[in-house]
Amino acid sequence: MEFVVAAFIAVVVSVVAIVLRRRRITDAPTQKSWNVPTQLDPVDLRIGEAEWMIAVFTSGTCHVCADVAAKAEALRSRKVAVREIEYETDRGLHDKYRIDAVPTLVVCDRDGVVHHSTLGPVTATDLWAAVARVRDPDAATETGHCDNH
Repeated sequence: MEFVVAAFIAVVVSVVAIVLRRRRITDAPTQKSWNVPTQLDPVDLRIGEAEWMIAVFTSGTCHVCADVAAKAEALRSRKVAVREIEYETDRGLHDKYRIDAVPTLVVCDRDGVVHHSTLGPVTATDLWAAVARVRDPDAATETGHCDNH
């Protein structure tokens, strides 16, 4: 008789454990968020007379970084300065701005206020549009952008 009672208790405990395990709420995995600066020191950028700066934080071991830097370089003009800040040669700036993922691209004004940023690869079209948007925020509405419908 004792065996039957012990077996019954074991079965009940097992069933309760299974039910509780199934009802346990699993926390969603945490998502890594990458740091992107919101303000850069204009002295660090050596922006000169340009009104805008595209700063591209890169690494010499990153092939995507080279592509993003080349696309940014194509936008260099009298009003838009471009600076590639490579980890191996400018590690101090990567540390100062807590850059923990490359490529990190920021578009800032001459005071260093970041108006746009991207992490990872970017198309030339998206980069051009972002720079145009920060330089002239009304440009999107003047071109009949789909958001106006």
